[in-house]
Amino acid sequence: MDRKLRFAVIGAGRFAEECQIPGLQRHPDAEVVALCRRNRDLCEQTALKFGVPKVHTDYAAVIADDTIDAVTIVTPNAFHHPIAVEALQAGKHVFCEKPLAMNASEAREMCDIAEASGKIHHVAFTFRYTHCLYKLRQMLNNGVIGKPLYVRIQCDGWSALQSSATAAWRNQKSLSGTGMLGDMGSHFFDAIRWVCGDITQICGVLHNVPRVRPHVSTGEPTPIDTDDLAAAWFETESGLKGQFFVSSITPPRPENKYIEVVGEEGALFAYLSRGHQEGLRFRHRDGDWKTIDLPSEAAEGKPHALGRMMGSYVDGILRGKLNPDRDPSFFDGWKVQLAIDAVAESAEQKKWIDLGNRTTDQ
Repeated sequence: MDRKLRFAVIGAGRFAEECQIPGLQRHPDAEVVALCRRNRDLCEQTALKFGVPKVHTDYAAVIADDTIDAVTIVTPNAFHHPIAVEALQAGKHVFCEKPLAMNASEAREMCDIAEASGKIHHVAFTFRYTHCLYKLRQMLNNGVIGKPLYVRIQCDGWSALQSSATAAWRNQKSLSGTGMLGDMGSHFFDAIRWVCGDITQICGVLHNVPRVRPHVSTGEPTPIDTDDLAAAWFETESGLKGQFFVSSITPPRPENKYIEVVGEEGALFAYLSRGHQEGLRFRHRDGDWKTIDLPSEAAEGKPHALGRMMGSYVDGILRGKLNPDRDPSFFDGWKVQLAIDAVAESAEQKKWIDLGNRTTDQ
């Protein structure tokens, strides 16, 4: 290509300023040419800050712009499906925040349309771009701990109970679909799939603390109706057993937000982060924990995985395909959404859910 790829960021809020905009701008073959946000004043401020020439308040204007090659979607979850579908049908490449959709049906439609379009479709599963999780996956595949037996993910936090806590779109089912289950659980389910394989059976519980908080934007009293805590027990296609726990109402401990895989010969432990907290340890069944060396970038304490993720999106467009060893597509987003929906169903019906037939029937 004799020019840079032109990108538009739809949903140009705080996280777009942390991730999508700077991540794309750092790539030598990419430029951000438009931002879209319903609040024009805030959108113009962000555009001025990052030197972006065009501002829109309606995503339809972005999609209608034939000079834009690709978009990123950083909106509330309820808008992922319509924006992604329209962008793909207009011939644009699409990067979408997680979870991919409000439910598996939406996610599957997005996946089918994306694959039929021939365009690059990428989901924001950031943990794949950390050095420690990538290395853990390599070591696991190389048989370092023998046959995997058990995997667990733990993530505690109690920001939801702090007196200064506010409400936002993530706390409203109409905009987010789920709470911690979709917000962080989507990351965790993707990490489990990427490292250990597809989940075939799952059982889960959800918990919401009924309360009202001032909305972060309007100050209006807003009921919190999404889950504050999500836990799941599951089995993968290889027979591996596992669990995950994520919460915004339980106090964290020094060792927090991690994945641990236990095998017949030992165990592997890695932190899950945007790259600011990297660490990988290995323990043989007859030995002590040993720290595994990682690239120097892993020790800088910066969220480098965000930039690497956005760079991978650009690289995928340039070469005409994602990196199958690392990059998550809408297919991966759909698989994760199946697990999210199954946990919600299990929590409601208080039973195990079989995912085996859902991966082909839906």
